[in-house]
Amino acid sequence: MDTPLDIPLVAPPDTPSRPTDLHDPFALPDHLLVLRDRVREFVRGEVIPAEPALLAGGDTARTALDDLRAKARANGLWGLSHPVEIGGRGLPLADYVHLGEAEGESEFGPAVLGSEHLLDALMLHRHATPAVRDRYLPGILDGRTTPCYGMSEPGRSGSDPSLMTTRATKTDGGWEIQGSKWFSRAAGADFMTVMCRTEPLGVPNSQAFTMFLVPTDAPGFSCVRELSVLGTDGRHREVRLDRVAVPDENMIGGRGAGFAAAGERLDLGRTLRAVQWLGQSRRAFGLMCRRLHRRTAFQEPLASKQLMQQHVFDSYTEIQAARSQVLRAAAAVQAGRRAYVEVAAAKVLASRTLCRVLDRAVQVYGAEGLIDDTPLSRMYRTARATRVYDGPDELHVHTVAKRLLKAYAGAPDVEPDVF
Repeated sequence: MDTPLDIPLVAPPDTPSRPTDLHDPFALPDHLLVLRDRVREFVRGEVIPAEPALLAGGDTARTALDDLRAKARANGLWGLSHPVEIGGRGLPLADYVHLGEAEGESEFGPAVLGSEHLLDALMLHRHATPAVRDRYLPGILDGRTTPCYGMSEPGRSGSDPSLMTTRATKTDGGWEIQGSKWFSRAAGADFMTVMCRTEPLGVPNSQAFTMFLVPTDAPGFSCVRELSVLGTDGRHREVRLDRVAVPDENMIGGRGAGFAAAGERLDLGRTLRAVQWLGQSRRAFGLMCRRLHRRTAFQEPLASKQLMQQHVFDSYTEIQAARSQVLRAAAAVQAGRRAYVEVAAAKVLASRTLCRVLDRAVQVYGAEGLIDDTPLSRMYRTARATRVYDGPDELHVHTVAKRLLKAYAGAPDVEPDVF
């Protein structure tokens, strides 16, 4: 891994638009297969062995992250998912899914390879004023600037954003923000994008909220407490904004356009999270299968036990089904379609798959799977939160089912195209 990557990020002009291998209709074209394998090799050979240092926190973690990022750049693997026009490598989303899965085998893969803050980079690129874009976007792209996002609030249902109480009030030349946010990765962040109510009650929710970029060193911005998620520190914090002043130029997407910009962010964000969860599922699957070969019980390897084989079969089929739906969601988002059904289904399916595969892997490891001698303990705790992030499963199941049923409410002799 000490030579730069020297392969195209897009297919040559004469490459067929679809795979032509009749034995494997889902085979990747050669240029993408090579790139995927290089990312996977880097994550497994460089990032995963460095996880203890990355989890140590403080200077140890910062040094390890900086060293890995330098290696990623040297190998041509930095910023593959960012558009060319903002200094990235320009890999299309439907292609990046395969790389993102390889990155996701380690929770630190996206941070090391420069894709962790893709959502924030795109948001600033598309919706920020030129002054804010020029000030913050270059730092995000080269890894010097860390953003975070503030939407959920203490004591409020995160699945009903209309209940948000954080408010921005117009002042001469700017805005004053008052309120609280939580489950924002504010630890070590340089700025937070804050969703606020700017319009009075009675204005439709789609026009009542606005996003602002708030530097974390602004007077009145404070981290109230650390939020430990099932015993892990994922940099989540509860944040208080006490009369924080921001200029007009820090508005993101225009007054009253907060929900529209957030919706764009959520479709892509849910898809990217699902991609990373596929990588975690694959890692857990590999750990489980190797354990089944190495451990014996009652004079036989665990791999010979039928109940253990059931774990392997169920995990394999669930990962493959989730991957298929994630690819469908990515294609819909890339095409610019209204993709909520595809994306929500992918998010729920990938999350459930990750939890189930990890549960089986822990069961196969027995007591050893419950402690930090293996990565499974932390992965298992982290995975449980995926069923809550970006909307709980119940919200997505309810909404997707309603939309599908509505499609069948018309003429009985017309078959709707929902697949």
